[in-house]
Amino acid sequence: MISLAGFAKAKRVIANRNYRIYMAGHLCSNLGTWIQRIAVGWLTWQLTDSAAWLGLIAFAELFPNVVVGPIAGAVTDRMDFLRLLKFTQALALFHAVILTVLTFAGLITIEMLLVLMVLRGVIGAFNRPARMSFVYFLVGREDLSSALALNSVVFNSARFVGPALGGVIIVAGGVSLAFAANALSFLIYLLVLMVLDVAPVEKKEKTGRSLLSEAGEGIRYAFSHAGIAPILLILVMTALFVRPYTELLPGFADRVFGRGVDGLALLFSANGLGAMAAGFWLIQRGTITGLSSVVVGNLLVMAFALLAFTSTDIFWLAWPFLVISGFSLVVQGVSVQTLIQTAVAGEMRGRVIGLYGIVARGCPAIGALVMGGLSERFGLRWPLAAGAIMCLVLWLWARRRERTMAEALEGEAADRPGDAA
Repeated sequence: MISLAGFAKAKRVIANRNYRIYMAGHLCSNLGTWIQRIAVGWLTWQLTDSAAWLGLIAFAELFPNVVVGPIAGAVTDRMDFLRLLKFTQALALFHAVILTVLTFAGLITIEMLLVLMVLRGVIGAFNRPARMSFVYFLVGREDLSSALALNSVVFNSARFVGPALGGVIIVAGGVSLAFAANALSFLIYLLVLMVLDVAPVEKKEKTGRSLLSEAGEGIRYAFSHAGIAPILLILVMTALFVRPYTELLPGFADRVFGRGVDGLALLFSANGLGAMAAGFWLIQRGTITGLSSVVVGNLLVMAFALLAFTSTDIFWLAWPFLVISGFSLVVQGVSVQTLIQTAVAGEMRGRVIGLYGIVARGCPAIGALVMGGLSERFGLRWPLAAGAIMCLVLWLWARRRERTMAEALEGEAADRPGDAA
């Protein structure tokens, strides 16, 4: 059923001038990110012809979140969100320029690419909690669900268009031109951040404790929370056993379906189409009530979609199941983020969001590394099919805890210290 109330909330969010400007830059940046993502995957495949290297490169970018994520969250709670966002975006721009120059000059090697992806992961570990916390600061709790759904539409519109655009750019001018397009998008986003008219975020008084101590406090808080702890566990398991399929798509495009970069772009776009549809579905929904049930139910959808995708080597039979997978993953990710951001105490926001980033970025890195290695021995299909079966087991576990999670996450309506927006 379509809810007009959900669209009314979204209209109110869009009426926020700062949010509108911010999201325009965010869209541009995400287009560049998806262009770069397909370029990195294709460059890796060209340099190595190895599924294991695809997993390792994905691991290199995503795993730094596990190492520096807790510290990044503590830094976010100490700093002004926008200032930290500007700084990390400038570093990301510099990184994109270096990648462009190295590929254009023909100097890039797989080892260089590995190091550059590690550096990109470190930058992203600090950028992510600042960016996610900043959205809450812009719109407040009442409109958070709609704002995050709009974010998802923007991100996944780029996810749908970006790979196709990236494929065209690579065919026309090679991967160096794709990396240059990403650098330009980062520059535009940085300029947008410069023109936002927002007051500095008021931060709590310094406690005299170290960053490590504050990071540990955030971890203890999250894992003692009756709702946040189990929903993070669900995110961990899906990130390990389901999400890594996206990093292996270059191998599927070539080895399973016998297609080149055009086939890879179509696979990424299928994922993006489903993800974009998920964003619109979440916008019209417009409420946090029942999101815990949505998270649990999507485990079943994920499992069957992935099993169906791995069961065929016919491209156009597999394609719609990738659309469903993209839909399900985004509904899951946005729902989990909304529930966490709504339930978390304000003074813990940066650290818990940093922990969310560790799971959402770091666990797929581990999963991609393991599944990439297993794919070298058992082929690309069987490791992903096993991951889908693990998702079915997780669904059985989560169904028994659904009511408890809902009470802890959806029942947290009162304002908490530090939550004023």
